[in-house]
Amino acid sequence: MIDHKTGTREEWLAARLELLEAEKALTRRSDELAQLRQELPWVRIDKEYRFETDKGTATLADLFGGRSQLLVYHFMFGAEYTAGCPSCSAIADGFDGSVVHLANHDVAFYAISRAPLEKLQAYKQRLGWSFSWASSFESDFNYDFGVTHTEEEWDSGAVDYNFRDMDFRPAEDSPVLAEFASTVGMDFATYRREGPGVSVFALENGVVYHTYSAYERGIDGLWGMYQWLDRAPLGRNETGFWWRRHDEYDGQ
Repeated sequence: MIDHKTGTREEWLAARLELLEAEKALTRRSDELAQLRQELPWVRIDKEYRFETDKGTATLADLFGGRSQLLVYHFMFGAEYTAGCPSCSAIADGFDGSVVHLANHDVAFYAISRAPLEKLQAYKQRLGWSFSWASSFESDFNYDFGVTHTEEEWDSGAVDYNFRDMDFRPAEDSPVLAEFASTVGMDFATYRREGPGVSVFALENGVVYHTYSAYERGIDGLWGMYQWLDRAPLGRNETGFWWRRHDEYDGQ
């Protein structure tokens, strides 16, 4: 354990009440941000996207399944990957149980990846998930929504991600990045031509609209285990790549 001050129950309570005011302010600000997300203008989607699902070929409108809202998690599972991204897998562990509740609140949910459907189905079965997962393998969907990047973009050092140009090329060989990429059977450049994100859509009078997208730390709040760690005594307490797929920990 790290060195930390100790105190009486009365001292703890006084400090806790002070912290409570900061937490309440953050909650109120979070409510304001949620309202601002909902007030973003809707953008009509006229392009016809096709996906492969457990039920056959589907359009973006089909993914709503009779509901008016659709949440999409852009799961990093490239066509060449041998397995899904461990980080996305940890996030999926968190949202898997929420899907049934969303479905009963007029919100459909899909994970979408570029890997062929058979790979997604096998990986989903391996990890015991139940959420719907679609392949965009032969679609522009991932490219148009900023989570898959071409080799040319990578080589140019100007990948359009999180609403700005970014250079993902490491300055030098990194054992940590190489280790992370190896978890999906790839080199880092191939691994990072995919990125995580969330995109949201609405369906009104037969027309699909794009309403919201987020990337990088914008999806941090959806990574369930970190929300718990932020409340643990040592916090995130990270030294490099520590998490694994849930069936890869010792004793599993």
